[in-house]
Amino acid sequence: MTENLLDITSPRVRKPDWLRVKAPTSVAYAETRALMRRLKLNTVCEEAACPNIGECWSQKHATVMILGDTCTRACAFCNVKTGMPGAVDAAEPEHVAEAAAALGLEHIVITSVDRDDLPDGGAGQFVKVIEALRRHAPATTIEILTPDFRNKQAAAVEAIVAAGPDVYNHNLETVPRLYPTIRPGARYYHSLRLLDQVKRLSPRIFTKSGLMVGLGETAQEMHQVFDDMRSAGVDFLTCGQYLQPTPRHAKVMEFVTPQSFAAYAAVARSKGFLQVAATPLTRSSYHAGKDFAEMQAKRSADVGGKAR
Repeated sequence: MTENLLDITSPRVRKPDWLRVKAPTSVAYAETRALMRRLKLNTVCEEAACPNIGECWSQKHATVMILGDTCTRACAFCNVKTGMPGAVDAAEPEHVAEAAAALGLEHIVITSVDRDDLPDGGAGQFVKVIEALRRHAPATTIEILTPDFRNKQAAAVEAIVAAGPDVYNHNLETVPRLYPTIRPGARYYHSLRLLDQVKRLSPRIFTKSGLMVGLGETAQEMHQVFDDMRSAGVDFLTCGQYLQPTPRHAKVMEFVTPQSFAAYAAVARSKGFLQVAATPLTRSSYHAGKDFAEMQAKRSADVGGKAR
């Protein structure tokens, strides 16, 4: 993966067969969409133009995006709109819990836009959502995918960890060399410290982080990030193909083959991750419930083996 194999100027360039998905048409998809509209909830599935939306929503799985639909940053890979966000919706936590109950979710993923305009970066809203879910959907396990809480990290992370999510996800997104162009508002080692802080505060919480490929990274750089994640105690790695959402976003430099993803997965597993999901269509919340159940089983097996 050391060469720039493509020079894509439009997302309309034909994707390889392994990235082609069917348009969503099921009744369950329509029902999920209607529920989100009724409760005035945003989803990263829609805002980020996720290719798996048809499959996930057909199974009534949706990733809720709290704190509005407008981000204070402008990452080169992200399709969420940028600008000055509106006021935080006080009813949002209850609406998220209502959606989880209505969908009968065993596992829910909650993410957000960056809210650098808020004193706590939006951490308080994550806490309120977790608390509402515990009250109204106590059987639902909770996975959160947070921003980096720039300049507010320590207090923000402490508050969220104290609320007790089952999984804490924060994506590194790409290799350090590409941060200035792909994730200019963030800092690689700041994100690593966040993941390390979560694990130090509560070793029982599963930590998770994701990477995109096809942006010009090398295999050697990816392997180093795997090592960095393991040094921070990350349990679960996700890795998927970057897809250019619009012509103004970063170009796809390579469509990484399924065989290369399998090789990345093998290397990652050898480094000790509890769970690895690495395929072209993998996204942070894709099959999150199933993966969480597998992580629980693996941790239990590891503890049992040590006890014996």
